[in-house]
Amino acid sequence: MKTDSFALRHLGPRENDLPKMLETIGVETLDQLISETIPSDIRLKKPLELEHIMTEYEYANHIRLLGRSNKVYKSYIGLGYHPTIVPAAIQRNIFENPGWYTAYTPYQAEIAQGRLEAILNFQTMVIELTGMEIANASLLDESTAAAEAMSLLYDVRSRDQKKNNVCKFFVSEEILPQTISVLQTRSAPIGVELVLGNHQEFDFSNEFFGAILQYPGKYGQVYDYADFIKKANDNEIKVAVAADILSLVKLTPPGEMGAAVVVGTTQRFGIPMGYGGPHAAFFATKDDYKRSMPGRIIGVSQDVNGNRALRMALQTREQHIKREKATSNICTAQVLLSVMAGMFAVYHGPKGLKYIANKVHSSTATLALALSKLGIDQTNTAFFDTLVVKADAQKVKAIAEKNEVNFYYVDNETVSISINETILSSDINQIIAIFAEALGKEAFEVSEYVSENIYPMTLNRKSEFLAHEVFNTYHSETSLMRYIKKLERKDLSLTHSMIALGSCTMKLNAAAEMLPLSMPYWNTIHPFAPLDQVEGYTKMLKKLENQLNVITGFAGTTLQPNSGAQGEYAGLMTIRAYHLSRGDDQRKICLIPGSAHGTNPASAAMAGMTIIVTKTMENGNIDVEDVKEKALKYKDQLSCLMITYPSTHGVFESAIREITQIVHDNGGLVYMDGANMNAQVGLTNPATIGADVCHLNLHKTFAIPHGGGGPGVGPICVNDKLVPFLPSNPLVQVGGKKAITAISGAPYGSALVCLISYGYICMLGSEGITDATKYAILNANYMKARLEEHYPILYTGEAGRAAHEMILDCRSFKEKGIEVSDIAKRLMDYGFHAPTVSFPVAGTLMIEPTESEDVAELDRFCDAMIAIRQEIEESSADEPNNVLKNSPHTLAMLTADTWLLPYSRETAAYPLEYVAENKFWPSVRRVDETYGDRNLVCSCAPIEAYMES
Repeated sequence: MKTDSFALRHLGPRENDLPKMLETIGVETLDQLISETIPSDIRLKKPLELEHIMTEYEYANHIRLLGRSNKVYKSYIGLGYHPTIVPAAIQRNIFENPGWYTAYTPYQAEIAQGRLEAILNFQTMVIELTGMEIANASLLDESTAAAEAMSLLYDVRSRDQKKNNVCKFFVSEEILPQTISVLQTRSAPIGVELVLGNHQEFDFSNEFFGAILQYPGKYGQVYDYADFIKKANDNEIKVAVAADILSLVKLTPPGEMGAAVVVGTTQRFGIPMGYGGPHAAFFATKDDYKRSMPGRIIGVSQDVNGNRALRMALQTREQHIKREKATSNICTAQVLLSVMAGMFAVYHGPKGLKYIANKVHSSTATLALALSKLGIDQTNTAFFDTLVVKADAQKVKAIAEKNEVNFYYVDNETVSISINETILSSDINQIIAIFAEALGKEAFEVSEYVSENIYPMTLNRKSEFLAHEVFNTYHSETSLMRYIKKLERKDLSLTHSMIALGSCTMKLNAAAEMLPLSMPYWNTIHPFAPLDQVEGYTKMLKKLENQLNVITGFAGTTLQPNSGAQGEYAGLMTIRAYHLSRGDDQRKICLIPGSAHGTNPASAAMAGMTIIVTKTMENGNIDVEDVKEKALKYKDQLSCLMITYPSTHGVFESAIREITQIVHDNGGLVYMDGANMNAQVGLTNPATIGADVCHLNLHKTFAIPHGGGGPGVGPICVNDKLVPFLPSNPLVQVGGKKAITAISGAPYGSALVCLISYGYICMLGSEGITDATKYAILNANYMKARLEEHYPILYTGEAGRAAHEMILDCRSFKEKGIEVSDIAKRLMDYGFHAPTVSFPVAGTLMIEPTESEDVAELDRFCDAMIAIRQEIEESSADEPNNVLKNSPHTLAMLTADTWLLPYSRETAAYPLEYVAENKFWPSVRRVDETYGDRNLVCSCAPIEAYMES
C-alpha cells in the first residue's frame, strides 16, 4: 500500500473492490463505464496540465513554508476587520472539529438540533445587541448584508412609493468603501439609484425610499443618528444601519433609534481575519419585514409529542419554490462561523463582552490622550475604537512597518488607528513610540488607562442584553466543552455516516487540507494589508486561480464570490457588463431550462434579467427545439442561457454542444452552473461544452466543508472575452481592465478556506482529481444498480448510466400512504441523513454518494433503502400507525414504560444488524413545521411568552 498517496486516503473504493462493483453495474472496466456515461465528443483529449502531486507530508511542509512568506504585523487597519482572540475551547471543539464542520444544512431538523440551538443562540445575540425584533442565521459578509438591506427596503416600499417609482437610496459617505462598491453592483440591475452624500446634509426628499448609515463611521466617528432616523421615518424613508457589533455592547443600539434594518459582521467575536473570510454577517430587522428577510431563519417549534424542537422557519422563501421572485438565497449563510460567534457570546456572557468592549474603548481613549500629549491632532470628537490623527502618513508608515505595525493611511496627512481586543499596554506604548519618532520627539510610556467614555452620554447603552440562561452559565472551559459536546451529539455529520445528498456533494474534508486554517501565518492577515506583506497568500491564490483555469479550460478566474449563489450572480454580472460594453443594452433575456437549479432564476432576476423558461422533455433532457425556437424569437434581446451540466437530473446530455452553439449563433453567451462540476473534472470541462463562464462550488467539488450550511466559495471562471470584466475591489487592485464593481467585501472573498481547495488539488494532482471524478461516477452507478430493482430511477443517460447522482421516484408510494418525507425520516432510524428531498422533482429522492465513500458504506445505505422499500410494501394507506409514519424513533420512546405501537421496539430502533453497532439517536420526534410558522419564535426567549393563548 502506497501510504504517502493522498488519493489512496481520499478515494473510498479499494482496488480490490472494483471487480465486484463493475460486475454489479454490468461493465468490464471503469473506462467503459465512463465512455458510456460522458458523450465522446466532449471528452478531453489529454490529461490536465497541473503541477506534480504532493504527498500529505510534502504539502504540510510546503504550506508552512509558503505561510512564512506572509508577514504577520500588528494590525490597526480597521475598516470592518479586526484581530480577535479565538478562544481555544471554541477553536478546538468547533472550528477544528469534523463533528461541526462536516454537517449539512439543517433541512432534516430532527438530526440537527444541536446546530440549530447554536444558531438560535447567534440569532438571540444579534437581536439583543442590535435592539431589533428578528434576526436571520447569518449572511456572507457585512457588505453583502448591506446590499441585502437595500434590497429589502426596496421590496417593502409603500404602495405609493412603488406606484411613483421611488427608487433613490441614500448612502452615507461614512459607509465602508468596500460596502459602497457592493451596493453599486447590486443596485444598478434592479433599478435602484444610489445617492452618496453627507448624512448631516440630507434633505429627506420624497424621492428616497431608504438610507444606510455606518455606526460608528468608517474612520471611527460615532454619530448620534436618532434625529436622522426619526426625520427619515417621518418622511417614509426607512433606514438601515451597518453597525460594529462590539460597539453595541456600549452604544445605544440602532433598533432603539428606530432603524428598520441593522447589519454588520460578527468577525470580531472570535473569528480570525483570514485575509477576508469566511466571517458570519448578521442581519436584523423588524418583525413586519420577516417575509422579505434574506437567508434562513431558525425558529422554535414542537415535535409530534409537543416537545420543544427547532427548525428552519419560513422555508417558502426558498429558490426552488419562488424562483425569480425569491428575495435572496437561503444557502447564503456562514453557519460554522455564526456558531463560533454565538459561542463566543455564550462563553464570555454579557459581563465578559462588557469587559472586552470597555478594554477596547479605554485603550483607545488612553492612546488618544497620549497622542495629544505629543501634540498630535486627533479629529474624532466621539469614538469607540478608532482614532483619526493628522501626521505625515509616509513618515509614520515607514516607521510603523519597520516595527511590524499596520495603520490605515487615509491620505498623505491622515492616519486611522483601530484598536482591538488583543491590545496590550505594551502595544499602546509601541504606537506612541512610532508617532514620537515620526515627530522627532521623545517617547514616553503610559501606565494608567482612561476610564471615561469618549462619546455623548445620550449614546451610552442603557438596555440590558443576553440575560438568557445560556449566556450566563458556560463560563468555565469545562462547562463550555460539555455544552458544545452536548449539542454536537444531537447532530448527524460525516463523522457518523455517509450523507448522500444529490447536488450537494458531501465529500471528505481531509484533515491535511484543514490544518493550515489554524496557522497564524494564514489566519491572522488583514484583507487590506499591504501587498508586500501577503506574498504567501498572493502565490497561493494565484496558483489556485491557475489550477481552476486549467480544470475549466478557461482564461481567467476570480475567487471573490463567497458562495455558489453569489458566483451565479457574479457570472451573470460579467455577461451583463460584456453586452453593455458592446452597446447591447437591450440584451436582457436569460433562457433557463425548467429543470434548472432554483437559484438560477433568482440570480438572473437579481442581475436585472428577464427569465424565459425552456421546456424539458419527458426523458428529463432539455428540449433542443424549444431552445432553438426561443433563441431565434429573442435573438436581438438574448443575453444568455443558464445551464447545469451534467443536468440537475444527473445526466450528461449529448446535445449540449448543439445547445450552446444555438445560443452563440443568436448573440447570447452561455453560463454553466458548476454545481455538478465534480462529474466533469479531468474528463470534460465547461470550455469544451461551449460555455463562456461557470461558477464552481469550492465547498462541494473542491472539498471545502459545508459547516452546517457555510462557509462556501463560489469563484467564477471565464473565457478571454469576459476576463476584462472580472470584479474589482476599491482598496486592493484585483479584477479585469473593465472590471465590474465588487461582488463581496474582501478582494478575494473567503480567502482563508481557499487553502483547502488549493491543498485538495495539490495533493491529488491531475491523475487524482480525474480519478475522483471517475470514482464519483462509479459509486453512483453502483448504487443505481443495487437500487433500481427496488425504486424506479427517474432519468438516465442514453446508455442507461447515471452521472454522479440519480433520482429515485417515490411518487407511487402515495398509494400506500407513504410520502417521500416519510422515507427521509425513517432513514434517520437507520443512521443516515436523507438524500435531497423533492428536488428537482417533487416526490423524489436525489442521491449522490461522492468518491470518498467506500463500498461497505455504499452497501449499508443501499441495504437501508432496500429495507425501507420492504417496509413501504408492508404499509397501508388505511393504517397510518406504521414504522414509517412514526419515524424517527427517539431514545425516549424506546425506553418508555409503555409501548403501544403495532411493531416491536427492535424494528423501530434497530431495523438492520449494523445499526446497533453505531446507533445515532434523533433527539426529537418529527417536527411540526406549520406550528412553528404560525407561532414564529426566533430567539432564546421562553416559548410561553410567544404562544397564542
